Amino acid sequence: MAKLSLFERRRRRVRTALRSRAGGKPRLSVHRTGKHIYAQIIDDAAGKTVAAASTLGVKGSGANVDAAKKVGSDIAAAAKKAGVTTVVFDRGGFLFHGRVKALADAAREGGLEF
Repeated sequence: MAKLSLFERRRRRVRTALRSRAGGKPRLSVHRTGKHIYAQIIDDAAGKTVAAASTLGVKGSGANVDAAKKVGSDIAAAAKKAGVTTVVFDRGGFLFHGRVKALADAAREGGLEF
């Protein structure tokens, strides 16, 4: 079996800790690349994506803190529309810093609780 990368080990560690604390709440999952940032709210019990937002298709946005703030506010609005108010934050293997932190702060300001 191949060794897992540091990113993959961190991702699994975070996801395992979330499962014990989730208590049936949906999960706000964040993924970032060099060009875009994505967020989705996932109901793990049903295996369905409740709401999603990203910088895809937005002209002039990309991989910066301002775009992450916009995605955070968009995901909070989509969650309210779907009737979700409380989530657990899944940062994946990404450190809670920069774009990931900006997205989380904007989602909190938009009304999501985590």
